[in-house]
Amino acid sequence: MARITLDDLAHSYLPDPKRDEDYALRPLNLEWADGEAYALLGPSGCGKSTLLNIISGLLRPSRGRILFDGQDVTDAPTAERNIAQVFQFPVVYDTMTVRENLAFPLKNRGRDRAYVASRVAAVAEMIGMEAELDRRAQGLTADAKQKISLGRGMVREDVNALLFDEPLTVIDPHMKWRLRTQLKSLHHEFRHTMIYVTHDQTEALTFADKVVVMHAGQVVQIGTPQELFERPAHTFVGYFIGSPGMNLIPARVEGATAHLDGGATPLARGYGAPSGRVEIGVRPEFARLSATEGLPVRIDRVEDVGRHRIVRATLEGTPISIVMPEGPPIGADMTRVVFDPAHVNVYRDDWRLEGEAA
Repeated sequence: MARITLDDLAHSYLPDPKRDEDYALRPLNLEWADGEAYALLGPSGCGKSTLLNIISGLLRPSRGRILFDGQDVTDAPTAERNIAQVFQFPVVYDTMTVRENLAFPLKNRGRDRAYVASRVAAVAEMIGMEAELDRRAQGLTADAKQKISLGRGMVREDVNALLFDEPLTVIDPHMKWRLRTQLKSLHHEFRHTMIYVTHDQTEALTFADKVVVMHAGQVVQIGTPQELFERPAHTFVGYFIGSPGMNLIPARVEGATAHLDGGATPLARGYGAPSGRVEIGVRPEFARLSATEGLPVRIDRVEDVGRHRIVRATLEGTPISIVMPEGPPIGADMTRVVFDPAHVNVYRDDWRLEGEAA
């Protein structure tokens, strides 16, 4: 296992980058703690795979350094970094059996036969392929091959880090849950440093100790799932995490009050009088309909999703969502919305303001 440090790291695929937009990975300083499990979360093209390939040594950064336990490995080849990487699409040896594929990384490092057999059996159980151990990989389904690829990444116990680049893309949904559970169990047992790249928030939030959210080539927040949900540091995090995402509403903030078109709503903290583009952000779960208090809204439609209902409404021209429990009827007179002050965030130019105790 290793502590991974990114020191003033940036990367551009252009020969002479000049603007932030020229960078696939904007300058960042980041430290991945030894033995923790991280998820790199963001949409396609945000820089996740670029960052993972720099860590693994498949790509040299345009600037900055990468260190493992304080040792500069920026120019070290992948083989010297002692990492295991599992890619989005399966990489297996078709002429080998499943057993031989799983054993290959261990045999390549000269491990004894008994240890190899023990680890192969354990990993085969993890990925649910005990019955296929003596089958050749050629002819197996894509998801079976990806399980082999995943197992080969997990078979070594002595790696500095395990890197996963959207490894469950071709796996069926039921098996995804099982494999994520196995990955978490593996992490708890061996405390490998794990970095898991995904665009799926469910995968990220259920797998990782901490989630690193990326947007447009930069890291916009690192936090626990609860922190990302309750206190998004950037409006993109609020939008990307949660279903539906956070409501963002233009506002003029004075002290502990947010003034919106149609009225005002109290805040739990004081913010002075911030300038620039100011918005409040509130999760649909922390909004409720009322007949007597709050801000006027127009209800556009109600979506029943089984566990709860999602009310789609408009607040003075701004679309918002409200999560309502199943059961209680939504009366015709419920045309106002109330926000829980303790869960209203204030943003200036997309970044969250901390505020002071009111």
